[in-house]
Amino acid sequence: MIKKMTCIECPIGCQLEVEIENGKVVRITGNKCEKGPRYAKQEIEAPARVLATTVLAKGLNLKMVPVRTTHPIPKAKLLEAMAEIKKIKLDRPVKVGDVIVKSFLGEADLIATREATRTLTLRSAAS
Repeated sequence: MIKKMTCIECPIGCQLEVEIENGKVVRITGNKCEKGPRYAKQEIEAPARVLATTVLAKGLNLKMVPVRTTHPIPKAKLLEAMAEIKKIKLDRPVKVGDVIVKSFLGEADLIATREATRTLTLRSAAS
């Protein structure tokens, strides 16, 4: 089978033709740099994505805290990852880069991409 794809590894955007047999890349043509074959092989044989989303927050200045994985996780695990993220309720202050979940799904750390602080509560004058 021949699959046509556009390489996104550099600004050139080469139009690649990838020959695939039994789920494995056997030949790649159309690349103008060494990044094209590496990209095509990864995308066909083991596609992965960095997951960027939000988690619920409780008692913080944000209702939702933006997070992402520290490196790409298998594309096949994205739905499972989102189901796990729905279970997270962040109730502690975080800074950019703080780990929310270590070894998320056994793949990558899930980190905060925005600072979230405690919500300030006003005390009454009688206190």
